[in-house]
Amino acid sequence: MEEMEEIRSTVRRFMHTEVLPYIDEYEAKKQLPRELIRKAGATGLYGSVFPESVGGTNLGYLAAVIILEEISRLDVRFAVCSNQQSGTCPTSIYLAGTDEQVEKYVPRLIAGEIIGMMSLTEDGSGSDAAGAMKTRAVRDGDVYRLNGSKMWATLGDECDAGILLAKTDPSAGAKGVTAFIVEPKKYPGFTAKRIETANLSKAFTSSALFLDDFVVPVENRLGQEGDGFKIIMRALQSGRVVIAAKSLGIALGAYDDAVKYANERIVRGSPIGRFQMIQSQIADMAVQIEASRALLYKVAQMMDDGLATNRIASIAKYHAASTAKFCTDLSQQIHGGYGISAEFRIARYKSYADLMYTGEGTANVQKILIAEDALGYKDADRHHGKTGFRPIGKDVA
Repeated sequence: MEEMEEIRSTVRRFMHTEVLPYIDEYEAKKQLPRELIRKAGATGLYGSVFPESVGGTNLGYLAAVIILEEISRLDVRFAVCSNQQSGTCPTSIYLAGTDEQVEKYVPRLIAGEIIGMMSLTEDGSGSDAAGAMKTRAVRDGDVYRLNGSKMWATLGDECDAGILLAKTDPSAGAKGVTAFIVEPKKYPGFTAKRIETANLSKAFTSSALFLDDFVVPVENRLGQEGDGFKIIMRALQSGRVVIAAKSLGIALGAYDDAVKYANERIVRGSPIGRFQMIQSQIADMAVQIEASRALLYKVAQMMDDGLATNRIASIAKYHAASTAKFCTDLSQQIHGGYGISAEFRIARYKSYADLMYTGEGTANVQKILIAEDALGYKDADRHHGKTGFRPIGKDVA
């Protein structure tokens, strides 16, 4: 674990020197800090699970988890772009893309040179994102024309190259969904409108997307027609680990702030940390955090070993997201009235904890997957090793 602790120290140094002194300026201007993202990419913070042949560091999922844990712990806002630069977006391309697609997009995404996106969700689709999908892609010679709309596309208004899913066969349900590598700034028909949110970043935002005969060249189709749902389901295993790592970092940040406040806040001549009720809350937070960390690190190690992880990744994501909600709630209680003040970051962290509970599959969706596997109705890992995708993770060829 010495190597992992060195990685953790590197992330802390990077955050303290390159991000924390500047991120509030970008937030005030509502401007994406592209330069900070490029610096993170150059430092190798987005390339852990990718081989050196595409610009990665080949350090594996455990390293990726530790990197995201520390980023989120210090400023969760800067962790928002991780799925776009190191998670589901480049992972989808690496798993299922042609050699040419991988070479063209993956190195630049994980280097932070271009901004990515993953767009699956639509208004009203809920947990049946594929089956209820209404966005259509119709082939027109050497291009596809996409029509429809999407919701909650993180960095959708900043995207240079991202993944967007649409139906090429509306009668085939999930098997009619196709994945596309889209370049919104290069082709017409793409409009992004920022979604206003409370207590979330003003620099790293999500958007509603509107597609009006949006042009995607045929060579930008990812896999074959109908492969989209299979691709995204495999990529979401990485995405759930990303969300779990962010959730753990949020929980740790809330815990750090609670401990600091409990030692500084004086009531009746003593720090409130001397009171048994506060001590009980601090202890409960510490226990939940260590349990989530053990689960998450286990999943990451299993992924690095090439083992089946869909079930355990869902468990880890659900547990870590629950821990983030639990710890931010208790930390806010410990902060008292200051828990809703802009002077302290706990209110922001609590909002991000709520977001993690939903992102990359809601808590209820995770519980369905876990329960159906436990009851013997549906093996959560039934597709392991059967996808034909490139292997991804530490020591990939």
